[in-house]
Amino acid sequence: MTITTAAPPRRNAAVALARGFLTGGVIGVSLAAFVVGIVVERAPLIITSLGLPAVYGLLLLLAGAPRRAREGAVAPRTALAMIESVHANESKDTDIPVRFDLTVAPDDAPAYRVEFTQGIHVADLPDYQPGGILAVRYPPDQPWHVRIVKRPTPLWEDRIAGARLDSAPGPALASDLADSCAAGFLGLLGLLLGAAVIVLLFRADLFGPDAATQQPSATSTTSTTSTTSTTSTTILTSMSGTVTLGQGQSMLDQGELTRAVDSLTAGKDKPEAITLVVQNQLLSVVFSPTGIQTAQFDPRSLPYNRFPALVMQAESTHGIGTPQAWQITAERVTGSLTITVTVTGSEGTASLVADGQGNVLRRTGPSS
Repeated sequence: MTITTAAPPRRNAAVALARGFLTGGVIGVSLAAFVVGIVVERAPLIITSLGLPAVYGLLLLLAGAPRRAREGAVAPRTALAMIESVHANESKDTDIPVRFDLTVAPDDAPAYRVEFTQGIHVADLPDYQPGGILAVRYPPDQPWHVRIVKRPTPLWEDRIAGARLDSAPGPALASDLADSCAAGFLGLLGLLLGAAVIVLLFRADLFGPDAATQQPSATSTTSTTSTTSTTSTTILTSMSGTVTLGQGQSMLDQGELTRAVDSLTAGKDKPEAITLVVQNQLLSVVFSPTGIQTAQFDPRSLPYNRFPALVMQAESTHGIGTPQAWQITAERVTGSLTITVTVTGSEGTASLVADGQGNVLRRTGPSS
């Protein structure tokens, strides 16, 4: 028999394209919010980045429920089709993905062209040649979702044997919109725009100068102080603090250590430190976490006026050669506060240990 042709059924791709754009936007917002939340240390932003995809997926599921219910209530239709062209892709599997271009001729609708990909066993490929007639099945409201019936019933086998179809005019419908360049472009565009929105909203936290000090709730502050005689950089967090001096200055200069410690403990009612380390131009303090009992001490109670003398005593140790670097470490690992001074020379290393008042308890000679 001969099937006449008319205009092919039309599909509305606008909704699918819009959904692709929105999906890309949600992905971009979620990824950017997660990264920015970690960088600026904002837990609500991280939680939002994790919850947004779940909420969006749930909304998509609920929005598609009526359509799935309609599709489940309507039985798929079967129709004759003629192979216009066939292209088998390379594959190492026994089922090869084959791209079909068919003219589909429903019994109660105009014939139309459709392109789709379906897996065909390698042994069955000779059965699918251009001009061949076969049976296909598709949902009534989505005629582009075509699938070849590999084992038709005897009735359809008889119809296939006696059928003659004319080619339907193009263009061919595509069963997989994901292959559309427009869909891929819109999804990528949505992802980039979503990420850009988050970055722009939090650009002050990410890129602004002294952004941390401008936020009262920030856990990290950075400040730089400058006078005609001294220059220092202070970095303070809830767990640690450092002060770095400029060129030509030393922590052993008169009053420098006291000023540096005061800048790190200002505003703390009872500052408790686990470790305090002093080098020539660097002071570093690790504070005790709130609510955790550890061996700690008040960094303001150290005998800083004794530190220059302790360094000089360590540098005078015989056998270390020319002193090159020194470090002072204060801690309470053994239960009592100890101050350890280590000096590295051109020929060896020496150290001495003092108590909390700066009195030397023992000294250690050079070592290679």
